[in-house]
Amino acid sequence: MKFTDGAWMMRPGVTAGYASEAYEVIRRDQSWRIIAPTRPIRHRGDTLQGPNLTIDLSTPAPDVVRVKIVHFAGGRDLGPHFEIAESAGYQPTLEESEKTISLRSGCLNVEVDRATCGLTFSGDGRFLTSAPARATGYVQVEAKGAFVHEQLTLAVGENVYGLGERFTAFVKNGQTVELWNQDGGTDCEQAYKNIPFYLTNAGYGVFVNEPGPVSFEVATEKVSRVQFSIPGESLDYFLIYGPTPREILEKYTALTGRPALPPAWSFGLWLTTSFTTNYDEETVTSFIQGMADRDLPLHVFHFDCFWMRGFHWTDLEWDPVVFPDPKAMLARLKAKGLRICAWINSYIAQASSMFEEGAEGGYLLKRPNGDVWQWDMWQPGMGIVDFTNPEAREWYGGKLRDLIASGVDALKTDFGERIPTDVAYHDGSDPVRMHNYYPQLYNQVAFDALESVLGKGEAVLFARSATAGGQKFPVHWGGDCWSEFSAMAESLRGGLSLCLSGFGFWSHDIGGFEGLPPASLYKRWVAFGLLSSHSRLHGSSTYRVPWLYDDEAVDTLRFFTKLKCRLMPYLYQAAVQAHRTGIPMMRAMMLEFPEDPACLTLDRQYMLGDSLLVAPVFSFDDTVEYYVPAGSWTRLLDGSTVDGPGWHKEQHGFLSLPILVRPNSVVVTGAVDDKPDYQFEDRPTIEIYGLLDGGSARAEIVDVRGSSVGHVTVARSGAEIRVSVPEPVNGWRISVPGFVLEESGLSQFEPPGGSLAQVVHLQP
Repeated sequence: MKFTDGAWMMRPGVTAGYASEAYEVIRRDQSWRIIAPTRPIRHRGDTLQGPNLTIDLSTPAPDVVRVKIVHFAGGRDLGPHFEIAESAGYQPTLEESEKTISLRSGCLNVEVDRATCGLTFSGDGRFLTSAPARATGYVQVEAKGAFVHEQLTLAVGENVYGLGERFTAFVKNGQTVELWNQDGGTDCEQAYKNIPFYLTNAGYGVFVNEPGPVSFEVATEKVSRVQFSIPGESLDYFLIYGPTPREILEKYTALTGRPALPPAWSFGLWLTTSFTTNYDEETVTSFIQGMADRDLPLHVFHFDCFWMRGFHWTDLEWDPVVFPDPKAMLARLKAKGLRICAWINSYIAQASSMFEEGAEGGYLLKRPNGDVWQWDMWQPGMGIVDFTNPEAREWYGGKLRDLIASGVDALKTDFGERIPTDVAYHDGSDPVRMHNYYPQLYNQVAFDALESVLGKGEAVLFARSATAGGQKFPVHWGGDCWSEFSAMAESLRGGLSLCLSGFGFWSHDIGGFEGLPPASLYKRWVAFGLLSSHSRLHGSSTYRVPWLYDDEAVDTLRFFTKLKCRLMPYLYQAAVQAHRTGIPMMRAMMLEFPEDPACLTLDRQYMLGDSLLVAPVFSFDDTVEYYVPAGSWTRLLDGSTVDGPGWHKEQHGFLSLPILVRPNSVVVTGAVDDKPDYQFEDRPTIEIYGLLDGGSARAEIVDVRGSSVGHVTVARSGAEIRVSVPEPVNGWRISVPGFVLEESGLSQFEPPGGSLAQVVHLQP
């Protein structure tokens, strides 16, 4: 929200006060409290009225500083609150002098100028950002009430990223970003997943600890500052030092939660009924058989909304006319080796058998007068489950557990954005702050239901809405997009922004949701979708089976599905890495190459894991333009090389796109191409790329449960490459693209403990 009218004036109806000096400084155990009047105190008389701001400086973990700004402290704290994991017993270093006070947390330091109350943040002694004069403000807006804001400076060339799954420009400079979950599709500034976290290429990130609406003016109110403001009497934020973008994400997700590890089967190909299409068991079976007849590996089948009767969403009861014996049907599908996903919603139609039950039990959101909140959008007369009520969570979770026990393996938790504010929550939560937070409770109930029935490590969602911390309940997909190349590109922008906001896994509707994609777009989206963390064919009013487009679409889907299955040892290790560290599978180029200025704005290509660069084709004329960082990169599909740094423009057929392997990489691929969940340590290929003389590289092998088997290590000396693999690996082979190998069997060198070793000699 903007408050000023240019550099000198305020907007009509706006009055503001800014922290003007650190009038009193109080040391409180391991933190500082600053009393900051909003005008200079020249004499005793100036202390007779305010407003004053109280600023608390503390730290929850190394390299993180917490700043809390409060005007009135006596208001009720209704919640909800983000879950913050603090490092128990961590103690910062506090120092003070005549002119300054400071708090040091690890390598991050914040210094406060007593005379101006300006904050300066530095990391490893290097300036990061500051909140200078007139940055920390308390604002009254006529007819809108009070706001607290902070402004942090931006350096020349400093870019801002993140703030959730945003489909607007990838670099957020110049944008006003309002964090308010909305069901707006992918072609507008609205977002399903609003995350009050951003990072910059200057070595730090900022997390605003506010689940309610937050307004970000990113180089708009002041073009050299990021302003964030919230309605109310206080503002709480964390500044996180990296210095690299990867380290920032690791530290941010340590605070807000790391992604759960999805089961390996979920990385295969998902096919759905689509949304408003007509389908029954015969239709579903024909799709599944059609995939098998065409040698198209299929791993998950999803039933969208109309597995339930129209007007009855959500009653979690199969339409008895269309599916007279659902349990037997699911058993038949699962006998084909498929997993099953079912669409659910927390919106309960009045015609649903669950509505009366929920209303009588007090499980649905109520208006302040005690009536059940209802409206006619989406489902006539629908109410909404109140997940702040423990009994409602148990009631809804129990219904889900029954559904799961009947043969469902995954849940598509749709919606969760249109959450009203004219309601009273069971636990008294502030309904405005609950609007964005609601999907956290919704997705957790669904995730917990899956884990309780299927076991830990087997739960996976396909969720649309989220807030900070939502990364703990993967997977999330990009919502409603159009069947256009522009929508394909905007979806990728949204995914890269979400993955820079702490989310490890992300998907999208292959082919686009709305409309019938032309065959060429469908085929290009297939390649992009199967080189994403999760891959789902889905549409609105049209099916997405490839033979409805053309024969080449069938070939394209087969090629990239099998490629993804072969890549699973590599991909699942990247998934384990996301689970352990918070580093996403799909990575903006700036995340991996922050030192390369050309990578800072790239949003039409990405890194998939540590080693693969993917550049989808977004055009009807088959052309793609992409950037290659320094080094000699290898094309995964044909073994030729591409040199960087530099831009490349190429044409690709539908069975190709730029997939480049980073120099000095080891990529472990599998011996299976028809499913994603197999024994990755059985007969893998150790593929070695761009290893220079004197160089070495390593890669981890994980098993299908995500446990580490050990590391492959390689070292080159002239024409000889020594390879050691962990002992549980069976029947491996070695490949060095661009070379013919002369193998010499077991070597004489001593590999790491518990490893087997081999030497290969390179023949150009």
